[in-house]
Amino acid sequence: MAEAEAAGDAGLGPAAAQEGAEPAELAAVIGATVPTGFEQTAAEEVREKLGSASRISKDRGKIYFEVPARSLPQVHRLRSVDNLFVVVQEFKDYQFKENKEDALKDLEDLVKKLPWTDPMKVWELNNSLKKKKTKRKKHNLQSPASRGKLSDGGEEGGADQNNTNDQEDCAQNPVAVEPTGGQDTENPQEVTSRNGVEEEEDNEQSDVKVEVQASSESGTKAGEGQTGEGEAKVLRFRVTCNRAGDKHSFTSNEAARDFGGAVQEHFQWKADMTNFDVEVLLNIHNNEVVVGIALTEESLHRRNITHFGPTTLRSTLAYGMLRLCDPQPTDIIVDPMCGTGAIPIEGAAEWPYCYHIAGDNNPQAVKRAANNISSLLRKNESKDSSTALGVPLDVIQWDICNLPLRTGSVDIVVTDMPFGKRIGSKKKNWDLYPACLMEMGRICTPGTGRAVLLTQDKKCFAKALSRVGHIWRRAQTVWVNVGGLHAAVYLLRRTSEPAQDTRPFW
Repeated sequence: MAEAEAAGDAGLGPAAAQEGAEPAELAAVIGATVPTGFEQTAAEEVREKLGSASRISKDRGKIYFEVPARSLPQVHRLRSVDNLFVVVQEFKDYQFKENKEDALKDLEDLVKKLPWTDPMKVWELNNSLKKKKTKRKKHNLQSPASRGKLSDGGEEGGADQNNTNDQEDCAQNPVAVEPTGGQDTENPQEVTSRNGVEEEEDNEQSDVKVEVQASSESGTKAGEGQTGEGEAKVLRFRVTCNRAGDKHSFTSNEAARDFGGAVQEHFQWKADMTNFDVEVLLNIHNNEVVVGIALTEESLHRRNITHFGPTTLRSTLAYGMLRLCDPQPTDIIVDPMCGTGAIPIEGAAEWPYCYHIAGDNNPQAVKRAANNISSLLRKNESKDSSTALGVPLDVIQWDICNLPLRTGSVDIVVTDMPFGKRIGSKKKNWDLYPACLMEMGRICTPGTGRAVLLTQDKKCFAKALSRVGHIWRRAQTVWVNVGGLHAAVYLLRRTSEPAQDTRPFW
């Protein structure tokens, strides 16, 4: 195999390598997928909450940081990350062979050389935390109120449905590959239409997700992945390969197939595409290769929303937008086009010392937002009923162009504006956007007010902003991908110009 420069043993600090070290001494390099464009926001959150420095990957939408394994519960509580994995090893400049067979043979041989032991210990520790959480979740779902609310969300389907890795191009369907048969079959659970999901935006990259079932044969022993729960348990696994770049002689299917076969041979695990215990990740971005073990089964961005709408925003993206406007205690934060309430619910959970107001002109959206707030209240009560408090959040049905709020009474406006795709139309946006910006400018405090607005209709937004330049100044733009659409998050600052209230008094 062409030797590559290893970026680190990735998974272990010096203390963890010592023989007889306690599990609490174990350290891990954690990889996290985040909304593209908000990598720096995620890095800042990791530094503030975990005290760890982060490295932003060249492969957009990923960061890496090292923490003690005992900090895993705090890692799972990060608000800006979608999926987590423990890094087994990283190669910054992996030299792939030009010949396809040789390149694939190198990947097979790599499996036996990787330092699996300590990352598997991290996975086992994470698994024990996950089991505790699952037991609590099952207990909470038994309440009649919960069952009623869950059944109420029948209109929702694919808008925010997501798989375990949110960085893949939604135009590419994940493929399950049987190495022994060579037949490609679709995995219906993984094919989704995802508005509100960050995607890699480089169209020239072939960023493909491939899940590989290495063989249908059963192993006889768990090997290094032994869980320690009495007798030997044969772990079930799958391999997920994410590849970006056009200089590889092999496809993602082929890489994942051969790598997955070597993993099965090494550990004697049993391959299972759906009911797996371990998900091994093979991430290839040009010459950068990262091997990891997934720590999340579903994206952490699904934490707040039970009742979805056609354009439900991911909680992680909502967090990034809110953080961009730097909320301060006692700030009044308004989302005038709240949809299912993803932004204000995230705001109320993370900034409880602000007051959050959600509104929408669609009665169905208001109903969904109210149901999501109720779900959040029930979740808070289940944690500790003796100290459970309400959330500083109200939801109202209103007209975005005629808000029932006093002039200059709001500190921050944060909203996901209609793209003109699933909601509204591009033609309507030419009238709606200027009217929205004027009304937002009216309710925001002159001189200190700010707005964070997400839209994919950038041309219309730029024109509307030029018409209200006396009220709003653009301070920052963050480019993001939402459901495969190239969108932008704009941070606007309110000028000192007084707003003229031309509405009739009521």
